[in-house]
Amino acid sequence: MSIERHTDDLHRLTATLPPRLSEAVAAHDPERLIEIVMDLGRPPEVRLSDGVRALDTVPVTLGEIDHVVESVGAFNADNRAGIEGTLHRISALRNRNGRVIGLTLRVGRAVSGTIGPVRDLVEAGLGVLLLGRPGVGKTTRLREVARVLADEMGKRVIVVDTSNEIAGDGDIPHPAIGRARRMQVPHPDRQHAVMIEAVENHMPEVIIVDEIGTLQEALAARTIAERGVQLVGTAHGNDLANLVTNPTLADLVGGVQSVILGDEEARFRGTQKTVTERKAAPTFDAVVEIVSREQVVVHPDTARSVDALLRTGQAPGELRGNDDAATPPPAVSEPRPSPAQPRTTARQEETDEGQGPTRIYPYAISRDSLDRVIRQLRLPARSVPHPDRADVIVALRSRADDHRLQQALSGRDTPVYEVKKNSTAQLRRLLEGVFHVVKGVDGEDVKGAVAEAEAAARQVLDRGVAVELPPRAAPLRKVQHRVAMQHRLVAESEGSEPQRHLVIMPPEVRGED
Repeated sequence: MSIERHTDDLHRLTATLPPRLSEAVAAHDPERLIEIVMDLGRPPEVRLSDGVRALDTVPVTLGEIDHVVESVGAFNADNRAGIEGTLHRISALRNRNGRVIGLTLRVGRAVSGTIGPVRDLVEAGLGVLLLGRPGVGKTTRLREVARVLADEMGKRVIVVDTSNEIAGDGDIPHPAIGRARRMQVPHPDRQHAVMIEAVENHMPEVIIVDEIGTLQEALAARTIAERGVQLVGTAHGNDLANLVTNPTLADLVGGVQSVILGDEEARFRGTQKTVTERKAAPTFDAVVEIVSREQVVVHPDTARSVDALLRTGQAPGELRGNDDAATPPPAVSEPRPSPAQPRTTARQEETDEGQGPTRIYPYAISRDSLDRVIRQLRLPARSVPHPDRADVIVALRSRADDHRLQQALSGRDTPVYEVKKNSTAQLRRLLEGVFHVVKGVDGEDVKGAVAEAEAAARQVLDRGVAVELPPRAAPLRKVQHRVAMQHRLVAESEGSEPQRHLVIMPPEVRGED
């Protein structure tokens, strides 16, 4: 199913901006536009799908912020406002006195075709929970789910809309949710009460709710599921493991408890006497991890996945793309090819089109720092909490030989990369090398340079002869040098600019250098 993006009312968002900023925004491709950021005393910025750009060099003034606030109108209790009849969202930053000193204007879009990876779950009447970091597209998928269930399947659908983000601002819901009805929430603290009210007063077959984040909302979700109403919702979290360890939201997937086994049972299971088990049936039948706007990991049986996660540290999941539906590809948890050389080989094959994100386990390294660097570099990767789920391990050099890590690596060919210090700067430098990130160079050029070097390295190893590569700029030659080193081959630059190029030679040439 093709993806169609509709942003016909972008002019209504830019109309709230001061003239100089409105004109600057118009110079950018509207399909790549995500957010406009205005902070007092700083130059305004625009966030695009491929990075952040400055809109102007002149700092934002208080008068310009007031101009937008007056154009938009009142902000509600969660410091959000909207534009009636649109999906755009404006969020405010305030100082200690309550004065608005910063604004984030997010572009709202109706996107059709995003339901593909989860259509089979939704049409089967399963309760589905969407997980993902902010901005990855959870709410966008909710809108499409609401429209399909209401229009194509003819179900009675109620959307519980806390910040008017699902169905837009104003009393009339945006057409993006189709014939689904919308219940607005007067205050964020009342979302759980409106969820129960929807069931008791309006006889829905399906309830759609965004950002379940409190214990009361989790309990309300369980109440709805126990009354036989299909529930489709979202929560913040990168994967199922995050949710299981979240004390507030763990009940959504059944919760966890410690159980003391008898001696005979412990011997039978081959475990310690104290084990962690699922406490109850999950509120949601299926969990979907939104890895990116193009890919999701589907757990069609939440109970089975949680049990497996608690027992083995791995949750069976299915990697699906936007064009996938009821016929999923192989499970993500199946082993992937290992690199030829641990501790030095980049996992470039994992980032190729059609493959999932590279799974990185940080050992003696801050997982938060690793996640931050992955987001900053926009890498096709994600962190995982257990080494046996990882494609790559990043370890602190002083701890790389720890018995615990070596035991986890026993029988595996998982590459280990080392950093001297547990700092974001060192993690950034490491991952830039592993994923061949070259600043100021087009990603396709980098991919082409890597492919050339990989093909040449294979030819050198197969035939034992030197291979010349086409001329490349210095940053790309550096990337090709790294590829050659990963194959234990010698690489030298020859010629003069702009015809300077790399020559990759067999290992035996090393002694002649």
